[in-house]
Amino acid sequence: MTTDITPDYDAIIIGAGMSGMYQLLRLRELGLKVLVLEAGSGVGGTWYWNRYPGARFDSESYSYGYSFSQDLLNEWNWSEHFAAQPETLRYLNHVADKFDLRRDIVFHSRVRAAHYLDDARCWEITSEDGTIRRARFLVTAIGPLSAPTMPRIEGVGSFKGEAYHTANWPHTPVDFAGKRVAVIGTGSTGVQTIQEVSKTAGHLTVFQRTPNWCAPLHNSKIDDATQAQVKANYPEMFARCRETFACFLHTPDPRGTFEVSKEEREAFFEKLYASPGFGIWQGNFRDILVDRAANAEITDFVARQIRQRVKDQAVAEKLIPKNHGFGTRRVPLETRYYEVYNQPNVELVDIKETPIVRITPTGIETSAGAYEFDIIVYATGFDAITGSFDRIDIRGAGGQRLKDKWAQGPQTFLGVQVEGFPNMMMLVGPHTALGNIPRSIEYNVDWVTRLIRTMRDRHLTFADAKPEAVAAWTEHVKNIGAGLLSNEVSSWFTGVNSNVEGKQTRIIARYSGSAPAYRAWCDEVADKGYRELELA
Repeated sequence: MTTDITPDYDAIIIGAGMSGMYQLLRLRELGLKVLVLEAGSGVGGTWYWNRYPGARFDSESYSYGYSFSQDLLNEWNWSEHFAAQPETLRYLNHVADKFDLRRDIVFHSRVRAAHYLDDARCWEITSEDGTIRRARFLVTAIGPLSAPTMPRIEGVGSFKGEAYHTANWPHTPVDFAGKRVAVIGTGSTGVQTIQEVSKTAGHLTVFQRTPNWCAPLHNSKIDDATQAQVKANYPEMFARCRETFACFLHTPDPRGTFEVSKEEREAFFEKLYASPGFGIWQGNFRDILVDRAANAEITDFVARQIRQRVKDQAVAEKLIPKNHGFGTRRVPLETRYYEVYNQPNVELVDIKETPIVRITPTGIETSAGAYEFDIIVYATGFDAITGSFDRIDIRGAGGQRLKDKWAQGPQTFLGVQVEGFPNMMMLVGPHTALGNIPRSIEYNVDWVTRLIRTMRDRHLTFADAKPEAVAAWTEHVKNIGAGLLSNEVSSWFTGVNSNVEGKQTRIIARYSGSAPAYRAWCDEVADKGYRELELA
C-alpha cells in the first residue's frame, strides 16, 4: 500500500540551473532534506548546455546575476557589460562552491518520470538509469528554453561530417578555420553563432527560413572605475529592476510614438539604436508593441538600418522580416551581424525560396542544388516553455498526464501550480512573468519557499490549486495579452515550433503583463493565506 511509503526527501528539484540552485539554497535554509537531479555533469543549466560560439548575455551582466547575497555581489567582478557564456558558467560554479551546493546535487541524472502517489501524498521520481526517489514536494527548475529541437528534414543524422546543435555543444573546442560550414537557423543562437563562425570559416553558408529583427548589442569591457560604480549602485539597480515592466534596466518610455514630432521620433530611435542592450526594444515608446501604426514606425526605422549596413540590397531584403513587426518576437542583439553578409566567405540561402530537400552524407541538398560541408550547425531552437515538461512523464492525482492536461495549452495558477498535480511547484513555468529571467527566478523561488515554509509550520502535507483559481488566472493571462502584437505572431513566445508535431497553433504561453503586477497578485495570494489552494 502506498500509505506505507515514507518520502526519502522533503523536496526534489529537477535541474541545477539558476533556479534550481537558488531553490536548493532556500529550502536548505528551512532545514529541509533536499535533492537536486541534474542531467548534465555540472551546474549552470542554460549556461552549461549552450556553449556555442558567441553565446552571451543580452541583459546587462550585473542585472542578470543573483541579488540575494551581498557577499556574492561584493566579491564577483563581471569583465564585460554583457558577459560571454564561459564567464557566466564560471560565475555559477563560483556560486555552487560558495554555498556548497554540489553536496545535494546528483549529476548525470536525467529525470524520465514523476508520478504523484495519492495515498502517500508524495512524488515518485524516476531517473533514466532506473533509480527511484520519493519526495513530498516536486519542484521543476527545467527552464523555458531547455528542450532543443532538430528540424524535420529528411536525412537528419545521415551527415558524415561534424554536426552540432547549439544547445548540445561539445565541451571541447570546435575548429572552423578554413572549413566549409553550414548554419541552419537565424534566431538568437544562430545570430550569435554566425557572427563568430564567419571570422574563421573558409566558407559559411547560412540557411535562413525566417529572418529576425536584430539590434546592436554595443558590448564593452568594464574598467575598474565602472566596476566600483556598479557595486556601489547595486541596491538602486535591483530596485529599478523590481519596478520596470520586465525587470530589465530598461522600461517603456511614457510617451506615445505620435506624441512627438517626426524629427524627435527619428532622433529618439537613433539614440536607442546606438545605446547598449535592450533599450530599443524595452525602452522604446510605450505603444510600439500594441499599436500597429506605432510599430510600423520603428519597423521602418530598423529596416532602413539594415539596408544601410548590408551592401547587397537583394541580400538586405532577405534579412528584413516581412511577416512580423519589430519587437513582436524576442529581439536578438548582435555585434556586426549584418556586416557578416558583406564578407566574400559568407552566403545567405533563403530556404523559403529554395527549400532544403534533405540532409545528405556530404552536406545539404536544396531545390536549387547540392552543397558540400565539413560542419553543419543546427541553430534550430527549442520546444519552448512547455517542451521541457513534455519530455518528462509527469502524472498527477489519479494518474493524469500533464501533457494531456495541457494538450490545448497550459492551464496554471500563477504559473507555479497545476490543478490535480498536488505539491508540484514550477519555477519560471508557463504563465509566469519572463523578461529578465533571473529576476523572475528569485521571486518565484522566494514565493515557493514561503508556501512550503507555511505548510511546514502548519504541519500540512498537501497543496493543490483549486479549479476556479486556475480558471481565473488562466483567463487573466489570456485577457492581459489581448492587443499585444507579439501574441498574434508565431514564435516561441506563443508556443509555436514547426519542428515539433502538434505545435503549430499559437497559445498564450506566458504572462504578458508587467512584472510588478504579477508580483502583486502573487503577494496577495500569500498574504491572504493561500485561499486559492486546497491545503491539508
